[in-house]
Amino acid sequence: MITRRQTVKLGACALGVHALGVSAGAPENLAIIQRPIPSSGELIPVMGMGTSRTFDTADDAQSLAKLGAVMQAFFQGGGTVIDSSPMYGNAESRVGDVLRAMTPTPAVFAATKVWTTGREEGIAQMEESARRMNVEVFDLIAVHNLKDWKTHLDTLKAWKAEGRVRYIGITTSHGRDHEEFLEVMRREPLDFVQFSYNIEDRAAEKHLLPLAQSRGIATMINRPFQRGALFKRSRGHALPEVATELGCTSWGQFFLKFILGHPGVTNIIPATSKVHHMQDNMQANLGPVPDPAQRDTMRRILESL
Repeated sequence: MITRRQTVKLGACALGVHALGVSAGAPENLAIIQRPIPSSGELIPVMGMGTSRTFDTADDAQSLAKLGAVMQAFFQGGGTVIDSSPMYGNAESRVGDVLRAMTPTPAVFAATKVWTTGREEGIAQMEESARRMNVEVFDLIAVHNLKDWKTHLDTLKAWKAEGRVRYIGITTSHGRDHEEFLEVMRREPLDFVQFSYNIEDRAAEKHLLPLAQSRGIATMINRPFQRGALFKRSRGHALPEVATELGCTSWGQFFLKFILGHPGVTNIIPATSKVHHMQDNMQANLGPVPDPAQRDTMRRILESL
């Protein structure tokens, strides 16, 4: 059977990909795909980086070198959006450690979350997150899984007015709390929402994505590979013709391009601790995006596997 790593290597060899994962044979004018944040018009690259599990490591030299190589591949691929949370153990600290060691400091769209109960506790946690991630002003802070969301959104709205954070939002995971989530989206002045969406789990297409579009809210997509389940499902299968049409050389890119084909998607945050996976993910930041007919074909292909 062909693993994701073998597929990535084969695709890289076919395209002549150099050490940082940018196709040497790609047209020089092949631009990184960017989408606007509706509340401001600011453009951000569609491919971001999550840190759940993958950056929850010790701070020894070997771990930091490994994460540094992953982040270097991310920046070399044109990424800027890094998403973390106090919920992710040591992840915020490891992001900050790596950024401090980079010279010059790369451009980062720094996003984290507040995940606690109580106003003072929330403020203390967000201030600690800034210290850990080496950030003066966060680009985005979201209320994680709606935990005490009324309290924290009040604080975040005040912080945004004071210039202490640029954008605010809410998050949820794997489809839970959608009804309450939708109600908050309808009532509150949010810049971002984050939720799960992928070619297998398309529940967000029913209400979340349409509401975000109608309300002018940016979307950040987590679990794009269904926690690895999509790779198990596609393992051993050759890439279909539609993948070639979209410039995809791996199943990972195929899955990411499907998500990008929805006009309501602003940014995707796959998480990885492997350089070759990061290089592969960043290739989805380039080239054509599937149209509705191609997305339907992609969906039917997955269902046939």
